[in-house]
Amino acid sequence: MPPIRAAGGFRGGDRWDNNLVPSSSASRTYRTHGVVLRTYKLGEADRIIVLLTRDHGQVRAVAKGVRRTSSRFGSRLEPFMAVDLLLAHGRNLDIVTQAETRGSHGYGIASDYGRYTAATAIAETAERLTDISEAGSAQYALVAGAFSALSRDLHPAELILDSYLLRALATAGWAPSFTDCARCGAPGPHSAFSAPLGGAVCPACRPPGSASPSAAAMELLAALLTGDWATADSSGNGARRESAGLVAAYLQWHLERSVPSLKHVERV
Repeated sequence: MPPIRAAGGFRGGDRWDNNLVPSSSASRTYRTHGVVLRTYKLGEADRIIVLLTRDHGQVRAVAKGVRRTSSRFGSRLEPFMAVDLLLAHGRNLDIVTQAETRGSHGYGIASDYGRYTAATAIAETAERLTDISEAGSAQYALVAGAFSALSRDLHPAELILDSYLLRALATAGWAPSFTDCARCGAPGPHSAFSAPLGGAVCPACRPPGSASPSAAAMELLAALLTGDWATADSSGNGARRESAGLVAAYLQWHLERSVPSLKHVERV
């Protein structure tokens, strides 16, 4: 994955405009598909848009004038939107020159608190994972699919979130095991779970402090990882709560830090 084009720090008195002038060696434009992970203000009328793109990984680009009511971008560059983009290379930040809507997911997500908090957690996780993962196009497809599923209310929001988290971690190289022992490969199912060891563990490999999830929770986790939505949608509330805790622990172990927005997600 190409290096992230970081926003950098703008000190008081800096002329941020100078960072946006294309260099003579990088004045070309390029097209790509992207999803908007988040935005933040820059100057009086602009925003920095954090994008996860299909072809260039995570990109931070300036949308000039986007905060004006007369902006040609409208709501296309709001969080969770899927867009076709034309960007121009800049010295430190790229510049959004065109944006066309591919998937208008923002309203369907923002109109429901559960879907909104799940999407926010997905966006935060994606931003962190694509800083360290090289699987840019695969991560893009996962995020775009999750936002689309949330906006259309295809499944319970918390299940879409946990399925995304497990698949994103697997794509980044941290695929968990929910049947065979993650350490020695002994056939399962097993009744213990260890995030440091990679998932289910047999009695011989079980370290102190391992969780003891129910069989229903382990079945749900396996279904979420593989996309078995018939099993996932029919799961009980207890299994969902239990599996959510294990997913959060597994995510935190591999990211080496928590995802703050997860604590705001509505759980059954």
